[in-house]
Amino acid sequence: MLEMRPNCECCDKDLDPSGDEARICSFECTFCAACADVTLKGKCPNCGGALFVRPSRAAALLGKFPASTTRKVKAQGCKAA
Repeated sequence: MLEMRPNCECCDKDLDPSGDEARICSFECTFCAACADVTLKGKCPNCGGALFVRPSRAAALLGKFPASTTRKVKAQGCKAA
């Protein structure tokens, strides 16, 4: 099951687990659409993998399977790809 991290690692923007704005790589590094598309050009700065739209979790299931509350943020932000 996906961890569903709550924020963008670059800009710390909150990301809705039932929304479609989050982008993830195969290691679940998590970024907002703006950082992923514009700053990172679709490539994860941590592992070099491709970033894809994170599947949403149905709001009805968030009670039983909540999203993570652990925030991960790159202290230096993200450098442009």
